[in-house]
Amino acid sequence: MKEENPWQTLSSEEKYSNNWIKVIEHQVINPSGGKGIYGEVHFKNIAIGVLPLDKDHHTWLVGQYRYPLKAYSWEIPEGGGPIGTDPELSAKRELIEETGLSCDKLTEIQRMYLSNSVSDELSIIYLAQELTQGEAEPEETEDLQLIKIPFAKAYQMVMDGEITDSISVAAILKVHIMLSRGLI
Repeated sequence: MKEENPWQTLSSEEKYSNNWIKVIEHQVINPSGGKGIYGEVHFKNIAIGVLPLDKDHHTWLVGQYRYPLKAYSWEIPEGGGPIGTDPELSAKRELIEETGLSCDKLTEIQRMYLSNSVSDELSIIYLAQELTQGEAEPEETEDLQLIKIPFAKAYQMVMDGEITDSISVAAILKVHIMLSRGLI
């Protein structure tokens, strides 16, 4: 199995940076030997997703308008955690901010890269259990709707294409498998 890097980087230049991302343009020689450019988006946070699940197998979804999509989206609670910060702390913070829920049990269930052809954005997904309801504390940029539904309904929303956010789809499918195997 071939695993070495077939790309050669000739030069790199930062084209844009803000608090969340940095865009770098690389002058490269591609695997077939041709010259070209490669754009890379470096994320300054880890994407965090948290699927809350109560003892009766209900979950919470967050609805919000997603500016890049120009569309409304239903998702599990999610956000960013600064690189270098314990991702579990970021997960617990996101859960409280978006739902008001705190949890006594938090289990990492998946790590994945969200668009590895153009970015290095890592996502860590957690299952939150043993939940206590409090008050949500959304950030100023968030105009959220919150619904509590049976987990089976969230799974059906994925299967029907109503939930399309990659972190949410991965989390819901993973938890569905874990439930079907008696792991939860």
